[in-house]
Amino acid sequence: MKFENILEEIGGFGPFQIVIIVLLGIPRIVLPCHYMLNNFIAALPPHRCDISTLENGGLFRNLTQQQRLTVSLPLGEDGGFRSCEMFSEPQFQLLVNGSKLFEATMVPCQSGWVYDNSTFTSTLATEWDLVCDRKSLAQTTSSIFFFGVMIGSIAFGFLSDRYGRRNTLLASYIMAAVFGFSSAFANSYVVFAVLRFFTGFGLTGIGVNSVVLSIEWADTDHRSFIGVIGSLSWCLGNMLLAAFAYLVNDWRNLTMTATAPLGLAILTWWWIPESARWLLAHGKVEKAKFYLDKCAKFNKRGHQSDKIKLETLSSIENEENKDKNYTYLDLIKTPKMRKLALLTGIVWYGVASTYYGISLNISGLGLNIYLTHFIYAAIEVPAKLMTYCCLNIVGRRKCQAGTLLLTGLCIAINIFLPQDLWHLRIIVGILGKGLSEAAFTTVYLYTTELYPTVVRQNGLGYCSVMSRLAVSVAPLILMLEDVWTPLPQIIICSVASVSGLVALLLPETLKERLPETIQDVEQKTVLVN
Repeated sequence: MKFENILEEIGGFGPFQIVIIVLLGIPRIVLPCHYMLNNFIAALPPHRCDISTLENGGLFRNLTQQQRLTVSLPLGEDGGFRSCEMFSEPQFQLLVNGSKLFEATMVPCQSGWVYDNSTFTSTLATEWDLVCDRKSLAQTTSSIFFFGVMIGSIAFGFLSDRYGRRNTLLASYIMAAVFGFSSAFANSYVVFAVLRFFTGFGLTGIGVNSVVLSIEWADTDHRSFIGVIGSLSWCLGNMLLAAFAYLVNDWRNLTMTATAPLGLAILTWWWIPESARWLLAHGKVEKAKFYLDKCAKFNKRGHQSDKIKLETLSSIENEENKDKNYTYLDLIKTPKMRKLALLTGIVWYGVASTYYGISLNISGLGLNIYLTHFIYAAIEVPAKLMTYCCLNIVGRRKCQAGTLLLTGLCIAINIFLPQDLWHLRIIVGILGKGLSEAAFTTVYLYTTELYPTVVRQNGLGYCSVMSRLAVSVAPLILMLEDVWTPLPQIIICSVASVSGLVALLLPETLKERLPETIQDVEQKTVLVN
């Protein structure tokens, strides 16, 4: 007897599974709020050199504010005042009508900057003057955050397979809440960067545990539905972030607002069940029976749970794996697991690089950043629903490869479209964003079905590391537009296309039972391509 047989008897999809989706959806709302938070808290508002120290007497006393700016600041190519330079001394001849072109010595801003606070009352850039030669530091916080997510993926993948999904989930909640709120009170850039690292570290446990826990309680026919519907909480959180950022213009308050739902998540953790699959894989038969009985009663199948005996569950448990502690090394010890790890790692890198390369470039469409972010978030809803249909009709492999290749095609089209066709560029850009989200939705479900229960969290942890490596590099790739404007898009397009082709080498898992042990993977001829 397989675990799926028992799950079908007690209800593999019913009120019990719906409650799990809702309870795990609350913390998952926080994930996009923090993952995309840098789009707003690290925004660089218009700024110019502060000339207030030059206004204490002399000829300045009789000049208007506009005249003082004219004689103190050079003009840029766009006709506005330059952001990072000022004249070494006032150029009063500029006040004379018909002034000829002249050469004047310019120096970096001497007394700080004045910022346009019409959009943001406070950002990281205005708080610590992360502008001009220091402007890269604002975006670096995003890379630091995702580096924390990457390291957290390694840690929580191991801890979850060792100590269980439920306990590790609580540790993630508490850690992300503590460091998330603390970062809002940072008194220096370095302290903020360190706290953001640990916030990302904690949040990654929520991502990998919530997905796996919900999938492991679903039967074979409803895994794709559970995976897609559960991921809609990401869309909700992403859209809420646009609203939060529009209403809360101070970066400290916005950070606290994005973290607040974790308080509710901690309270609801008590109702989240442990994975019965994991319990059986680790020899905890009585505890597994306890949760299976709860599932049966909740799904009004209590009479079926009475038929499940401890002896039956013990027969499902693999004695070889009862006392074995699995590590990341188990992902590469056997031939087919090595192949699986290599291919899924490449696909996850491509999916994440594509998704965040588009998502973090919210100024690329030329629209209001709040509107752009909301549109990018809203398009994910139909993208996920389309993914659900695609997963059950054409299968996981073709869906994964197709969404990545089509995303690359959309990016390629926008590289060649002229800027004056902005309407068409917006349509193609939004379509590409939707396809990249479809690829991300697919890869979570697909990977969960590929790896066996005993190392499923280790597998997801490793894949998450690969994706976070891509995300950590994404802000740095976007900075390459200073070298050559199309270069970031060319890189992202290439990565999407290559990873899409690699996805075609993975096995199909549509309507396949979830593998429980490494032996299940090694013995499946479907893995031989």
